[in-house]
Amino acid sequence: MLRPVAIHCVLSTLLSLWALCNAQSDSSPPVIQLRLAGEKRKHYEGRLEVFYNGEWGTVCDDDFSISAAHVACRELGFLDAQSWLPSAKYGKGEGRIWFDNVHCTGGEKSLAQCHSNGLGVSDCKHSEDVGVMCNQKRIPGFKFIRNQANSEETFPVQVEDVRLRATYSQRKRVPITEGFLEVKDGGKWRQICNEDWTEQNSKVICGMYGFPGEKRFNARPYKLLAKRRKKNYWGSSVNCTGNESDLSECNMGRDIVLKGNSTCEKGMPVVVSCVPGRAFAPSVSAGYRKAYRVEQPLVRLRGGALIGEGRVEVLKNGVWGTVCDDNWNIRAATVVCRELGFGSAKEALTGARLGQGSGSVHMNEVECSGFEKSLTECYFNREALGCNHEEDAAVRCNVPAMGFNNRLKLNGGRNPFEGRVEVLAERNGSMVWGTVCSDSWGTMEAMVVCRQLGLGFASNAFQETWYWQGDVSADAIVMSGVRCSGTELTLDQCLHHGKHVLCPKGGGRFSAGVSCTQMAPDLVLSAQAVEQTTYLEDRPMYMLQCAQEEHCLSSSADTADPSSYRRLLRFSSQIHNNGQADFRPRAAHHSWVWHECHRHYHSMEVFTHYDLLTLNGTKVAEGHKASFCLEDTHCDEGIQKRYECANFGAQGITVGCWDTYRHDIDCQWIDITDLKPGDYIFQIVINPNFEVAESDYTNNIMKCRSRYDGQRMWTYNCIIGGSRSSETEEMFPGLHDNQLSRR
Repeated sequence: MLRPVAIHCVLSTLLSLWALCNAQSDSSPPVIQLRLAGEKRKHYEGRLEVFYNGEWGTVCDDDFSISAAHVACRELGFLDAQSWLPSAKYGKGEGRIWFDNVHCTGGEKSLAQCHSNGLGVSDCKHSEDVGVMCNQKRIPGFKFIRNQANSEETFPVQVEDVRLRATYSQRKRVPITEGFLEVKDGGKWRQICNEDWTEQNSKVICGMYGFPGEKRFNARPYKLLAKRRKKNYWGSSVNCTGNESDLSECNMGRDIVLKGNSTCEKGMPVVVSCVPGRAFAPSVSAGYRKAYRVEQPLVRLRGGALIGEGRVEVLKNGVWGTVCDDNWNIRAATVVCRELGFGSAKEALTGARLGQGSGSVHMNEVECSGFEKSLTECYFNREALGCNHEEDAAVRCNVPAMGFNNRLKLNGGRNPFEGRVEVLAERNGSMVWGTVCSDSWGTMEAMVVCRQLGLGFASNAFQETWYWQGDVSADAIVMSGVRCSGTELTLDQCLHHGKHVLCPKGGGRFSAGVSCTQMAPDLVLSAQAVEQTTYLEDRPMYMLQCAQEEHCLSSSADTADPSSYRRLLRFSSQIHNNGQADFRPRAAHHSWVWHECHRHYHSMEVFTHYDLLTLNGTKVAEGHKASFCLEDTHCDEGIQKRYECANFGAQGITVGCWDTYRHDIDCQWIDITDLKPGDYIFQIVINPNFEVAESDYTNNIMKCRSRYDGQRMWTYNCIIGGSRSSETEEMFPGLHDNQLSRR
């Protein structure tokens, strides 16, 4: 039995040893290196990987926390972490699991300083690999320190910022496509020695700046400039494969030996020259006067709020369809972006983040190397079993800095997303800010303004802005007669009066205004519902009094005998909301019009147009459907109905729901009493006056072939606008995107 004195000595010895070991551990933590890896990621997020003892490994998610994520992100050069993700959300890693049960206070300088089971001590599997999402902003003056014990190993490039510094003669060009490449490191801008610089490296830089590819350039003027400029080289080489979406995803290789930091072996800094997409051809002036319609023969984007983003759709056998997001990653997204004339992809979006498409899912399990010219060249599974439009893939691409938002601004609004529209224009030899006349101002014009400012879709177009006149920075109208089709990149590209301003109502309270939103609805008709329910009915005039009061019959009904009949082409229509926001009437409830005959409110003056056209496009019969009852008739599984017309309730169509207008409802017809037998085109247009903003207007029109023999009507080959190739749609006169413009 030990005496108390002996026990005290043993305990003192153990405590001393523990303190000594702990002090040694705190003073000299293992030297590690971190990186972010995995698929479906941006450069500031990914699977957290650790380099130690010559081997890359992962971190287990057991006991991981936001504090540990903060430490990891700061060690990588970011300000802090936004979140962390467990269970191998960025894919399973390989090799050792270096850290398990990590406990950080948040103040550590390295993940190696946090308490854990010890390096390489883990009972986890790679299905538990942790991922982090960091703040995009870099730590000012952050210096990337490499593990000197493994100097032959490559690591991700870590710099604060990257820029193309154009020569003086090219600085007025928009966009800037060529110049010296400089990186900001340690708070200073530095050039890169062109030793070992490759075309693949240039391709990555061009992709970052919104350009699909790089090109050769005349090196002679740059050599002359380089001799006169002060040298401040970055001391590391860069090694890109060419399919990275950002320089930070490339590897930083060996150190470059510089001669007094004044020159390098090949004698000059790196110069990069890029090829812009055709929609962004360089212009000497900052104003873009001419719109360019990008040709999209095999791939297109739909439903995006901004230029260079949207749901990915591909053309197969003359029909547009979507791409399933299984295996969808940044490499495939970059192939899409470059194919369409943009740069590399910023994001590869899954889960129908930019709205659901319609029709077929053409591609599944897409796998790209990153060097394909088209998405259709990538490997993919032609069978999309199990995929639906809730899994539609989308992209956000890097686009060139055009300076569009510098020529337009909103003023007087309650927040940055609304206000009076003000334009920078040239008047009497100087540039002045002025307002826009609100005559003819509508949703399409507002959509262009919101896109130009990078604020998304338009939620409202205001023709009176007297309530925003308090903060006046522009007291003169500088633009009038603005009419847009909705596809323009800037307000300058729309038709307008030019310098000869004409505004009958004057300025002031009648200046144009907008409010913008990041999400919008998208209404799509069901062609199948129309085809399956079309029929003829002969209905006596005495049963059509209410319909006649609401102008749902042709003009000949005004003088018709009360005992006569009207021949009606009847049908049902299903209108789906596939967008990202609910479809709501523009008019507030208090301004809806009460119709006594049918005992209901009209929330929109006109909601749909029904027309019969000859094969050359001449209208021979028409109908219209007032939006007296917008409601959720049915919804997808798991979605709750929000709108119901009973008891004069709120009207609208929820995302994922559809409103069905049955064939037996009043005015759900076209009066064809005076129609002669023959072949016709049956056309339906939703939201024809663009009263409510949508993310895609091209799918608001449907056309069918119809044949009338005097007794029966056949309706067949119904197609939705924008769902077929241009060759297919040419069989239907006028069925093009500009059908919905107001020209």
